[in-house]
Amino acid sequence: MDRKKSLAAFEKLLDVMDELRAKCPWDKKQTIESLRYLTIEETYELSEAIMENDMDEVKKELGDLMLHIVFYSKIASEKQSFDISDVLKSITEKLIRRHPHIYSDVEANSAEDVTNNWEKIKLTEGKKSVLSGVPASLPPLVKAYRIQEKARGVGFDWEEPHQVWDKVLEELNELKTEVENKESKKKIENEFGDLLFALVNYARFIEVNPEDALEKTNRKFISRFNYLEKASKNEGHSLHKMSLDEMDKYWNEAKEKE
Repeated sequence: MDRKKSLAAFEKLLDVMDELRAKCPWDKKQTIESLRYLTIEETYELSEAIMENDMDEVKKELGDLMLHIVFYSKIASEKQSFDISDVLKSITEKLIRRHPHIYSDVEANSAEDVTNNWEKIKLTEGKKSVLSGVPASLPPLVKAYRIQEKARGVGFDWEEPHQVWDKVLEELNELKTEVENKESKKKIENEFGDLLFALVNYARFIEVNPEDALEKTNRKFISRFNYLEKASKNEGHSLHKMSLDEMDKYWNEAKEKE
């Protein structure tokens, strides 16, 4: 990486942000609150680009997020709250503080050691709970994964994958029992949630990100279903009038084409 070139590019972005904030009616109107939903949208667009493995789009979306960081900092500086240098200084200090195995005399021989140290250090920084760092607004699947990672960081976790799989089977049987006994919707919902949580836990143990796995399955289903719609229509069929066996023919064709 050309450090001089990178610093010059960042300085140029700061200059452009200053000019837009001073002269552009839209940029002048924005607040931290008005940018919030746009930032969320940009984050999902970055996620989409990563899932597609489209590095050119990843670059563009990272640029959009960088703009938002600079934009928030510019607005905050106008309120004399903080500026971009404070943001950079804060994250740099935190990285140094949370990597004592690099900047101090703590030993960490694996990524797991680093994670465990990270969680312990956060508790010394005033965090009231290990789980306080998990945003309440995270999507449930991502939240479950992060909760389990946080708990593991302080040693609250299963030891072997087979133990977690046994828990999955236990939760599956409990759900099956509730459904067969026609229990209340609330009880069935609780057991279904327990099963999903156990599956997320197992995914973590077999080193599968459940969010990524589910999204890839979503995309696979959409691709196959789109083929089913297009192929059946080309042959003069209507999905509403087709049997499941007839649909399966096109579904299997889609699978073969993959």
